[in-house]
Amino acid sequence: MSFHEQPNASHASDPSASAPAASAPAGWERALIEKLVLAALAEQRAARRWRNVWRAVALLLALAAGWLAWGEALLPTKSKSTPHTALVEIRGPIGAKQEASASAIVAALRAAFEDPGAQAVVLLIDSPGGSPVQAGIVNDEIWRLKDKHGKPVYAVVEETCASAAYYIAAAADRIYVDKASLVGSIGVLLDGFGFTGLMEKVGVERRLLTAGENKGFLDPFSPQTPAHRAHAQRMLDDIHRQFVEVVRKGRGERLKETPETFTGLVWTGQRAVEMGLADGFGSLDSVARDVVGAEDIVDYTQRESVAERLARRFGAGAADSMMHLARGAWPAWR
Repeated sequence: MSFHEQPNASHASDPSASAPAASAPAGWERALIEKLVLAALAEQRAARRWRNVWRAVALLLALAAGWLAWGEALLPTKSKSTPHTALVEIRGPIGAKQEASASAIVAALRAAFEDPGAQAVVLLIDSPGGSPVQAGIVNDEIWRLKDKHGKPVYAVVEETCASAAYYIAAAADRIYVDKASLVGSIGVLLDGFGFTGLMEKVGVERRLLTAGENKGFLDPFSPQTPAHRAHAQRMLDDIHRQFVEVVRKGRGERLKETPETFTGLVWTGQRAVEMGLADGFGSLDSVARDVVGAEDIVDYTQRESVAERLARRFGAGAADSMMHLARGAWPAWR
């Protein structure tokens, strides 16, 4: 039998046999297109749902931030015009970019002094110190406000009042401590590192070009010259002398100076009272009650907003994301 036999030819020409084969591809393409369309619609719905979820979260965060920022003001409180003790807290490092910055402390002090109901201002201090410049600004402003308004200022030390924090406290009329508080550190330091020996060992060459022979002053990768060291010491001595003058002005005859008083040492609150660096023992409540005579305490402290706290804790990137989220600009999930 030949491979070109007639039955094969007749089967090939049968239209009914070829019809299912032609219709199958068309049905498969239609089903695929339907599945793709449905998947796209489902993805769009999911993206909308996520956007709605994130907008709801942003709304809740905004409401929470608003409550933290203004909720206390919405609650019924005692009027500031009634007699009270004005509180200004100084906590943590003192610096221009810190929560305890001169701008924040001075703003709180001015509000407290200008309130007619404030009988006295209490500085509640728990700080290891910081910038002498920021502390000097606050110290000067306390003296100015006392002269202008005639209100007393008392400093109450909790854990620590050292260095720049004591620089501020020295402007108070009286300083109260706990027996175990840490007080003092009347000194100035300038610290850093020198890497010249290490660089020589690993074969690193420092290439520093300057215009001005002292422009590389205190460069940690260059050797420290005797002239630079002497100049740095003169600067420290100048700032230390300013610190000592502030303490002597503030403490007056109460200060019992010893050769160790201005050496940078820290003492307990009990020893500070004996040395005349503090006046007695007391807490915020006891000073308000027994010294000021106004038990009601109104807090004038300038605090960071929620957004500023987020930026400080999580960085600028996280803060930017939160701002985009609050504006409903969260990227679509697709």
